[in-house]
Amino acid sequence: MSAPASLSPFIGPTAIAIVLAAAAIDLQRRRIPNWLTFGAWVAALPAQIAMLGAINGTLAWSLGWLAGFGVLLPFYLMRGMAAGDVKLMSAVGAWLGAGMVLKIALATFVIGGAWALVLILAAGQARATLLRVGHMLVAAVLPGSMPVQPDAEASVGSMPYGVAIAGGTLVMLFASA
Repeated sequence: MSAPASLSPFIGPTAIAIVLAAAAIDLQRRRIPNWLTFGAWVAALPAQIAMLGAINGTLAWSLGWLAGFGVLLPFYLMRGMAAGDVKLMSAVGAWLGAGMVLKIALATFVIGGAWALVLILAAGQARATLLRVGHMLVAAVLPGSMPVQPDAEASVGSMPYGVAIAGGTLVMLFASA
């Protein structure tokens, strides 16, 4: 169960405020604070219950949270992103529902991937990045294997992925309006 197609007038603006705050903090500090993500989770539950009733609201909140969590968790486990990004996507799912968060994740991957590609090319790190991605894929497919990891110092640097999540959220909310 996901949030209804026509969202309550405050759900979209609230989700936008959450992701914009997360993006701004992530740009500045390179982390998304727990008070923001956990606060968003907690506030989304009564909002969903008010819109959909106790059972359906709790179910929509739970499924949205789980979808947001599940879609980014593999990337966290492969050390491809930080935990704050996973928690933020869970908050987006808790507010907007499972169906919408999956669309947002897809838009986020496109935005984040394009941004990462520009950063990699600008830093001249295409070869080193391909080696690191290969290492992650081998580790994912063959968990017991430990191929030689490329030089971590050659990294392009951290990317505030909360910005990509905010971009994906905005694109999908405005595209569905």
